[in-house]
Amino acid sequence: MTRKAPEPGGMSIVQGTAVVVAMRWTDRLIGIVSTLLLARLLTPEDFGIIAMASLAVALADVLLDLGVNVALIQNNQVTQAHYNTAWTLRLLQASTATLILLLAAPLAASYFQDARVQPVLQVLAFSLLIAGCENIGIVALHKHMRFGAEFRFLFLRRMAGFVTTIVLAWLLRSYWALVIGTLAGRAAGVGLSYWLHPMRPRFSFEKLGEIFCVSQWMLLRSIGNYFHQNLHKILVGRWTQATIMGAYTLADEISAMPSGELLAPLNRVLFPAFAAAKGDLLQLKRMFLLAQGMQTLLAIPAAAGLALVAREVVLLLLGEKWLMAVPFIQVLALVNIAQALTTSSGYVLIVLGKIRVSVISLWIQACVFGVLAWTTIPGGQAYEIAWLRLIVVVAGVGLSFWLLLRALPVLRLRDFIGTSIRPLLGVAAMALVLADGMRQFDLPLGTLVALKIGLGATSYVATVLSLWWLGGRPDGAESYLLEKGRAAWAIARARRPAS
Repeated sequence: MTRKAPEPGGMSIVQGTAVVVAMRWTDRLIGIVSTLLLARLLTPEDFGIIAMASLAVALADVLLDLGVNVALIQNNQVTQAHYNTAWTLRLLQASTATLILLLAAPLAASYFQDARVQPVLQVLAFSLLIAGCENIGIVALHKHMRFGAEFRFLFLRRMAGFVTTIVLAWLLRSYWALVIGTLAGRAAGVGLSYWLHPMRPRFSFEKLGEIFCVSQWMLLRSIGNYFHQNLHKILVGRWTQATIMGAYTLADEISAMPSGELLAPLNRVLFPAFAAAKGDLLQLKRMFLLAQGMQTLLAIPAAAGLALVAREVVLLLLGEKWLMAVPFIQVLALVNIAQALTTSSGYVLIVLGKIRVSVISLWIQACVFGVLAWTTIPGGQAYEIAWLRLIVVVAGVGLSFWLLLRALPVLRLRDFIGTSIRPLLGVAAMALVLADGMRQFDLPLGTLVALKIGLGATSYVATVLSLWWLGGRPDGAESYLLEKGRAAWAIARARRPAS
């Protein structure tokens, strides 16, 4: 008889969300500090070389990614045999990808027209092999919502790479610090995964058919998502110099931070929760709309706010040598507003068994972008590529909504509008308040940034709450946050010692 995999007690959605938000923000705080320090120690050219090599590494990884993690999380009857098969497939994938990268490194250097990419890529190739050796039991922590243990794993792995990278950057002042730091973080992850989880996987193909049934579409989805997210950077790397590539890549990373740090933790918790509710479409609809409302309410103003203060933030945190990144940040931050509107849709399609639909949506957007780039702006500037990406992503919002409406019949277009209209109007009000940039005030840079953020946030919150009140205070993200805020305040008052 097949042995059932252990299922340790997990957390509720609310508890899980709180832990994952803390986990994600801690991880990204380390990442932000790392980025700021490295931006001071290294040059845009250094970042550009690593970005080019990293694109090749990610492409090789995704071309062989069978999506075994998703197959394990989605399966409510998973056994140890499933974990063993998934671990075996992942290790084979990593080994093959490493070999491909070693052989293809000269071609990548030729494509990006920079010989320095070749040795960097040949070393980074082994990061995939190292990561493939991680204990598959870490997926069980996510599946069973044991986010506390998962937090320890991610934090310690991140710190290993962070410390190594910063120390080497200080000593070497070279892009090789990023290469070695990546390997150190991956190696630490392998050791930590076996220390923090008792599972000891072994080679097996026993459940190959079951996993591959899901994984074949997850593979196509991963490849489509890779090109959807990275084709613009691949073209920038081909058509521009390493310095521009470094500025563009860092701008893309920075522009994704405000919305990404809010969306990623919620989605990490919601995916297994969506999977558990897929048998009740009305409950799934309620969960989706609440998630959609929370994401638009928080992520849209975060992304728009970054676009409005991009120049001041770059000067304050990165220095004048990174000013070339400002226009890229302003455009790419708007891309994240569009993506915030559809970030949960893909997860709902997956749990409803509509993986093929999700795959088609990603591939359509990637292909449209590629065709338009090669036909309208061949050899174009990075700024033109960024604007084209924004146009295609905005068009993709409508496609995503249409596909989800067909997959979830209880959902209506007015439901989408209801979750998004107030945040969008709030952002419009924020943009009007900050439109002139307050340049008439002779203020220190830090004070100016703080003042603009404060005014923008105040105008946004006031507009959204006013519209919500005038609309009859409907149930949704606003009422949910206010309710949780009142509950937290009541608990805090109850714990306050009597005078």
